[in-house]
Amino acid sequence: MARRRKGRPVDGILVLDKPAGMSSNHALQTAKRLYFAAKAGHTGSLDPMATGVLPLCFGEATKFSQYLLDADKAYESTFVLGATTTTADAEGEVLEERDASGLTEAEVAAALDTFRGEIEQVPPMYSAVKQGGQPLYKLARQGQEVERKARRVTLYQLELLAFRAGPRAEADIRMRCSKGTYVRALADDLGKLLGCGAHVGALRRTQAGPFDLSQAVTLPALQALRDAEELAHMDSLLLPMDAAIEGLPRVCLGESAGFYMRQGQPVRVARAPADGLVRMTLENGEFLGIGEILDDGRVAPRRLIVTGR
Repeated sequence: MARRRKGRPVDGILVLDKPAGMSSNHALQTAKRLYFAAKAGHTGSLDPMATGVLPLCFGEATKFSQYLLDADKAYESTFVLGATTTTADAEGEVLEERDASGLTEAEVAAALDTFRGEIEQVPPMYSAVKQGGQPLYKLARQGQEVERKARRVTLYQLELLAFRAGPRAEADIRMRCSKGTYVRALADDLGKLLGCGAHVGALRRTQAGPFDLSQAVTLPALQALRDAEELAHMDSLLLPMDAAIEGLPRVCLGESAGFYMRQGQPVRVARAPADGLVRMTLENGEFLGIGEILDDGRVAPRRLIVTGR
């Protein structure tokens, strides 16, 4: 007999503004405890030093977290030029220092231009990428460095916001990129190109898929609501489960079609797309899950939510 989960059956997506100094999993577990939620998961980790948008999926919304893992991201970061570190960010030990006071804003901007668009990027050793079943960061902590395969990523936007000259110059960067892009790797590569070394001094994620900072809630704000026993207010901060897949075309099912869909049977839906995945709702707006268009035009269930738990 399956063990029953402790907590409330909370469903929805919380856009959390993750604080600095906290791992993504710690932030997730803290929010889960505050909501007293039975089930929760995050949608791709942020480095402990990083802040900003971390979508958390509660309950049935966890079924759609993969779509946020695969989504584009946006960041604002400060690159420190003139020093490399073991982790390519400010949390690592300094490996080498070079005077960057001769750098100009124009030189940094020109160097950034070479990274815009589709590029090859080697994941940092301090990353969650697995090699031989082991996360690279575990090997790095053991003092090992292994060869990593370059990955193809895309930087759709890469903008120099500000430049501060000095022996350790600073460049404020804004970027929008594809999944799997490492900001730390970009800083390290930029430092190599400029010949002075570089690392990430500060990092803030401003967007993950359809979610941005304007929707984000802080842990202190949640704690204050929990202390005041405002659970209804807390629940109102959760976005609908299908917010994670709002980019998929929507198809509307009648009551009969919805019944058969929930039994796992493909159904015909008027004005459905010719192919691909779709977001399915009933005529009353109730979200059913994700379907896929079959070759014969019917819609087959692919990921359905469970109601009435």
